[in-house]
Amino acid sequence: MRARQSPGRLASQRFGVLITRLWGNGICKMFSKRARMGHHVDGLKFAGGSFALFPEDKLKELIDLAHQHDVYVSTGGWMEHILLQSDPPWAVDQYLKKCKQLGFDVVEISAGFLSIPQDDWLRIVEKVHSEGLIAKPECGIQFGAGGDTEASELSSLGTSDPSKMITMGKRFIDAGVERIMIESEGITENVASWRTDVIQQVLKELPGEKVMFEAADPKVFNWYVREFGGDVNLFVDHSQIVQLSCLREGIWGQSDTFGSVVNYRS
Repeated sequence: MRARQSPGRLASQRFGVLITRLWGNGICKMFSKRARMGHHVDGLKFAGGSFALFPEDKLKELIDLAHQHDVYVSTGGWMEHILLQSDPPWAVDQYLKKCKQLGFDVVEISAGFLSIPQDDWLRIVEKVHSEGLIAKPECGIQFGAGGDTEASELSSLGTSDPSKMITMGKRFIDAGVERIMIESEGITENVASWRTDVIQQVLKELPGEKVMFEAADPKVFNWYVREFGGDVNLFVDHSQIVQLSCLREGIWGQSDTFGSVVNYRS
């Protein structure tokens, strides 16, 4: 009887990208896992503005360490703070130059707490690209997403129509954005029941390789892999790297996924 073979991952990743988030004390743990888990981590993101708390020389050391492991590095949602400065164009310019100097590869552009015209959001994307950095917009249906706001308060704010997020996603892709992050708040986080209809609508309207879903909860990423296979792009916490990687390889899972994740490619 032949042993069950692992489905494996694509040599050149366009699907199945795994991004992990870090708070300060998770850095060493993450790279310890990286040494063991090989190519299963594609990038890391400093959660929120946590990178701003590091001494500059130490931050650059950590970014250089990530690059030594072939992991790209992304800022967290710090752009919202920058846009609240008294002179936003100047502040954005200085911020991007500093990101470039420190060695960041990707700049997250989130607006979960801000109201900003879509054209202005696109101008920021173009500015990021002009500095030789990669823009990663973060889109969602829940205003106030991305912080520690209580679920009841988020619920009282309501959600926007998913078509607004999808329309913006199409404009981002037309502007050359490599990948769009889909916020979990209002979809699989801080909701009474998951909005799986929103997820299906996103994947119907936008190319799968261009979107990544926030899924920092085992039952959430288990559902994504069950529904869309191991190639779905996911963003998880650094503590979940091994769990998700094993799920994708078909060697771990919950009752509905264990031994069931396969693919068919030569």
